[in-house]
Amino acid sequence: MKKIIYLSLITIIFFGCETTITPELDTAEKILVVDAWLNQKMEPQEIRVTRSQPYFDNSVPVKISNATVTVEDLTNGTVYNFQEGTSSYFWDPVGKPFGEVGHQYKLTVITQGETFEAFSNLGRVPPIDSILFHYKPAETIIKEEYYLGEFMSKDPAGVGDAYWIKAWKNGVFLGKPAELNMAYDAGFSAGQPVDGQEFLIPIRNGFTNPMDKVDGKENEFIPPYVVGDSLYVEIHSINPLAFDFLYGVYFQIARSGGFAELFAMPLTNSTTNLKSTDKNSITNVAGFFNVAAVSSRGKKLTQEMADEAKRIAD
Repeated sequence: MKKIIYLSLITIIFFGCETTITPELDTAEKILVVDAWLNQKMEPQEIRVTRSQPYFDNSVPVKISNATVTVEDLTNGTVYNFQEGTSSYFWDPVGKPFGEVGHQYKLTVITQGETFEAFSNLGRVPPIDSILFHYKPAETIIKEEYYLGEFMSKDPAGVGDAYWIKAWKNGVFLGKPAELNMAYDAGFSAGQPVDGQEFLIPIRNGFTNPMDKVDGKENEFIPPYVVGDSLYVEIHSINPLAFDFLYGVYFQIARSGGFAELFAMPLTNSTTNLKSTDKNSITNVAGFFNVAAVSSRGKKLTQEMADEAKRIAD
């Protein structure tokens, strides 16, 4: 009898894993979302003010109109007024970029009679000294000679610096969740005593080498870089709270699905630094405000560079 019950349970579990269901979700309360990632690049700076959408709604969030959006430099009193555009609120730099390194900034968003604020420091960022390409011979999963990209940069002395490192291959941003590359000082987290030195190797070459599979071939990958490819890297300074926010977003998005979700971190909004000025407010808010200095460098892999990299490897 016990064997029959055991086999029945196995059968139920097996077929349960194969069943596709479409759950009916309750309509969740809409949340105010403020996406305010500003930087010192000479391009329009945008702040998006929207509301959250149902889980299965894949449309682009619609801007909340008629909001007042400003950023104040608390160090020198400069106020940046963001103008309402088609899909966001924007400020155009004229002659000089947004903000100054070391200054403190306050974001204010007023919408539907309620005021929300957030604060951010504009942190320093190290220069990128060079972009390198390293030769690799053909192997089992990459069937031809190829090259790995790497940037060289040194974290300035003094603990507490955090960075978001972005990379573009041939002009295409490497923005998949698995390609998120961040550093705390020269290491991976605040708990590592790595400061004032070159970024660790996994950070310098991490996620600057996209490994996409060859179509139709499960165990074969496209070479990260070949002659003619280009790599462009930016280092953005971020606040430690922004560092935590991005990792929170990563863990919510990069989910394996399936049976493993039974033991995964529960779905929840990542932490935010936005708050209502009304202590009795019941309005939920999500998003983040960060101001960043940016350093950048790019390089195209030429035949001469490839030959030199191969000579060094040999």
